[in-house]
Amino acid sequence: MSLAKKNYTTLISILLLLILAIIGFQSGIFSSSDKMQLYLEKAGIWAPILFLVIQIVQVVVPIIPGGVSCAISVIVFGPVYGFLYNYIGIVIGSTINFLLAKQYGKPFILKIVSIDTYEKYVSWIEKGKKFDILFTLAILFPGAPDDLLCLIAGLTPMSLKKFILILLLTKPFSLAIYSIGLTAILNWLTTIL
Repeated sequence: MSLAKKNYTTLISILLLLILAIIGFQSGIFSSSDKMQLYLEKAGIWAPILFLVIQIVQVVVPIIPGGVSCAISVIVFGPVYGFLYNYIGIVIGSTINFLLAKQYGKPFILKIVSIDTYEKYVSWIEKGKKFDILFTLAILFPGAPDDLLCLIAGLTPMSLKKFILILLLTKPFSLAIYSIGLTAILNWLTTIL
């Protein structure tokens, strides 16, 4: 694919994600977890596909915290399917972030995050090969700014193959903690209410 076609395809993809984000924000699914849950429950058999789109959009266009959509997925689809849909959506969205950062670099990242946040984590790149280890550990455990770190990884020489391998092997652990933890909390709340 020529560079011009690649840039055109990327631009169309970004515009599509932004349009979906605007529609989601205007409908309230990105501003209210209750509205997102209700929207998904009304979607019937389309709910898993709709959720995947929501999850991909929220990774690429950080409108809501990822923990919110992860929690809603577990509530709506249960711990097993919720985990699976979270996993698929986050891996796709994270890969898009990585590729966008590879293609457009620091200026693109600074359109998404503040300079202070960027400066806080870009120093990881200076650690050379240790970046891969730090990145892997950050993705493995919940609480790290995964979306930002995937963008930062795009600025490194890391290959797409290595990036995807790290995601596929480490992301299930942090998602399982979210899914199991949320299920345990929900079960506990139903016993006391």
